[in-house]
Amino acid sequence: MFKIFRYFKESKAAVLAVVLLLILQAYCDLSLPSYTSDIVDIGIGQNGIENGVPEKMREETLESICLFAEEEEESLIRESYDLNEEGEYELIATEPERIDDLEDVMGIPMVMVYMLENGDSEKKAMIASGMLTKEQLLAMKEQILEESGEELSDMIVDQMAIMFVKSEYEAMGVDIDSIQTRYLFVTGGKMLLMTILMMAAAISTGFLAARVSAGIGMRLRDRVFKKVVSFSNAEMDKFSTASLITRSTNDIQQVQMVSVMLLRMVCYAPILGIGGIIKVVHTKTGMGWIIVVAVGVILVLVGTLVKIAMPKFQKMQILVDKMNLVSREILTGVPVIRAFSREKYEEERFDKANRNLMKTQLFTNRVMTFMMPVMMLIMNAVTVMIVWFGAKGIDMGNLQVGDMMAFITYTMQIVGSFLMLTMVSVMLPRAGVAADRIEEVLHTEPTIVDKEHVQDEKIEGKGVVAFENVNFRYPGAEENALENISFVAKPGQTTAIIGSTGCGKSTLLHLIPRFYDVTEGRITIDGIDIRDISQKKLHSMLGFVPQKGVLFSGTIASNIKFAGEDKVSDDAMKEAAVIAQATEFIEEKEETYDSPIAQGGTNVSGGQKQRLSIARAIAGRPKVFLFDDSFSALDYKTDVVLRKALNEKIADATILIVAQRISTILHADQIIVLDEGKIVGIGKHEELLANCAAYQEIARSQLSEEELKGGMA
Repeated sequence: MFKIFRYFKESKAAVLAVVLLLILQAYCDLSLPSYTSDIVDIGIGQNGIENGVPEKMREETLESICLFAEEEEESLIRESYDLNEEGEYELIATEPERIDDLEDVMGIPMVMVYMLENGDSEKKAMIASGMLTKEQLLAMKEQILEESGEELSDMIVDQMAIMFVKSEYEAMGVDIDSIQTRYLFVTGGKMLLMTILMMAAAISTGFLAARVSAGIGMRLRDRVFKKVVSFSNAEMDKFSTASLITRSTNDIQQVQMVSVMLLRMVCYAPILGIGGIIKVVHTKTGMGWIIVVAVGVILVLVGTLVKIAMPKFQKMQILVDKMNLVSREILTGVPVIRAFSREKYEEERFDKANRNLMKTQLFTNRVMTFMMPVMMLIMNAVTVMIVWFGAKGIDMGNLQVGDMMAFITYTMQIVGSFLMLTMVSVMLPRAGVAADRIEEVLHTEPTIVDKEHVQDEKIEGKGVVAFENVNFRYPGAEENALENISFVAKPGQTTAIIGSTGCGKSTLLHLIPRFYDVTEGRITIDGIDIRDISQKKLHSMLGFVPQKGVLFSGTIASNIKFAGEDKVSDDAMKEAAVIAQATEFIEEKEETYDSPIAQGGTNVSGGQKQRLSIARAIAGRPKVFLFDDSFSALDYKTDVVLRKALNEKIADATILIVAQRISTILHADQIIVLDEGKIVGIGKHEELLANCAAYQEIARSQLSEEELKGGMA
C-alpha cells in the first residue's frame, strides 16, 4: 500500500505546493470556530468589549481601582494610562503582552470596586471619605476573596471586569451599540476573508492534485506499456493478456483515483487533526479526554475493518481478471459460440464469474458500509458528551457558551479528520493491491534481453540462418519441445518445414526472432549467434508473417508500411502489394490504399488479411523471410501465383516456410520434416518421398497416386 506514496516522487514540487496549500486551508478552517466563539461571547455576550482593560476611564475610577492594587500593580496601571485634555485617563500601552498584564492586575481591583458600588453602602462611604488606609483596603480585599472562595473563578473575575468596563463606558456616555456593531463587522469580515482564502486554497489543491494524479496515471501506463512490449512470449504466458489489460487500465485507474484522495484528504486530515488538537488545548475547557476516547475508538474500528476487508480486496482484483478473461473469450468467440449453440453454457460461465465478483464486492461494501453509521454514532455521542459536561462548566462559571461551541467544532474537525482517513481506507486496500499488481509487472525482468556488448557490426547482411544442435524446452515443461535441430537456410533458397500438428514447426520458427531463447545449442545469422545481436538489428533483418494474420486499426497503407514511413516508400508499398497478390481487392475499394482497416482487421477476409500481412513483411526488404503457415487461408491459384512472385522478386533472400500443405512446398530447395520435435528427414520433395516415412505418410494424405508416382519417379 505504501508503494503508492513512491509515485509522488516525480511531482515533488507540485506535492509540496499542495501541502502548503493544505496548511493554509487548515489554518483558515481552524480559525473560523474561534471567530464564531468570539462573536457569541464577545460580540453578543460582552457587547463587543474584548477584555477587562478599559480603553479610557474617569479619574475617580482609576483612583478607586488603584486603592485595591499593590504598589507594583498600581505603578503598572498608572504608567499605562495618560490623562487627556478632557480629564479622562486614556490607555497608551496597547501591546498585547501589556494588555494581558493589565488584565491580570486590574481584574480583582475592578471586581472589588464593582462589588462595593453594587453592595455595602457603609463600606463604600468609608472608602470615599478616606477613613481606611491602604493596608486596610488590601486586607478588605483579601477578606472578600477568602469569603468568595471557589465561587470567584478566573472566568467570573473576567466577566465581572467586562461588566465593570461596560458600566464605566455607559457612565462616560460611550455608545456601546457602536462598539458592538464595529466588533461584529470586523470579526465577520475576518471570517469572510478566511472563507475566501480557504476556498481558493481548496480549489488550487484540487487542481494540483488532479494534475499530479493524472501525471501518475500517465507515467504508470507508459511504463507498463513499455515493459509489456519488452516481454517475451514467456512473460506474456505468465501474466495472460486479460490480466495485463486489467493491470494497464483498471489497476492504474484505482491508483490514480486514490492518489487524488491521498493529496486532498489523507494529507489534509492529519494537518486538520493536529491543528484541531492544538486549538482544543488552548480552549482550556478540561474536556480533552473526550477526544482521546473518541479517537481511540475510531482507530480500533478502522483497524478491525481494514484487517477483515484486505484479503477480500486482494481476491477482488483476481476476480476482475477472471471476469475480463471470460468476457474477452466470449466476445471474440461469438461466431463459434453461435455455430455450436453454446450460448446458454457461455451465459452460465459469464454469470458464474459475474456472481463471484459481485459476492466479493458485496462483502467488502457491507463491511465498509457498516463503518459509516458507527462513525456517525461516535460523532453524535461525542457531541452529546461535550454538551453535557460543557453545560456543567457553564453553570459553574468555568466555561462560556462560545468556548463550548468552538470546542464542539474543533472536536468535530478532529473526529472528521479521522473520518476522512476512514473513508479513504475503504479504497486504500484495493488501491494497494492494484499497486502491487502494477509493480509486479514493472519489476518482472524480461528473460530475453540484449547483451551489454553486441556484435551488430559483424553482421555481413547476407542472411544465412543456421541451427546448431538446438534444444528448446518451454518454461516449466519437463520435456524438450525441440531436440537436436541442425540445418542451414541459405540466401536465394527456400527452406520449408513440415510435420504433423504439434511437432514444433511454429516453435522452431519463433526461435529465430527470439520470441523464446534456445535451451541448448545456438542459432546464428551470418555466423553470429543471434543472442549476440541486438533485438532491433535482428528484427530489422527479418520479415515475419504469423500464422494468424494480425492487422492494426488504421488504413491499408499504414499496415503495409508498418516497418516505418521512412523505411517503406509508396513505390515499395505498391510493389509489395503486387507480390502479395493484394492489389486485386485493394484497387476494388473506393479509397484503395487509404481504405480503413478496423481493429484486428475484422472488415477484411482471412485471405485478404494474410496477403496484407505478407505484403507488410515484403515491404520492409528483409534479408530473411519467416512464413508461419502464412498461405493456409489462400486458395490454390493465389497460393501458386504468390509463391512464384516471391521466387522472382525476392530471389536473394532467405525464405523459411512452415506449411501444412505439401503443395505449398513442392518446389522448395530444402524441406525439413519434423516429428515430435526431432528432424526425421531433410531434402527435396522427390528425395523425401523416396526415403522418409514420415514425409510419405503426409504425402499420401494430401496427394493423389499419380502425383506420388510422379514425385518418386
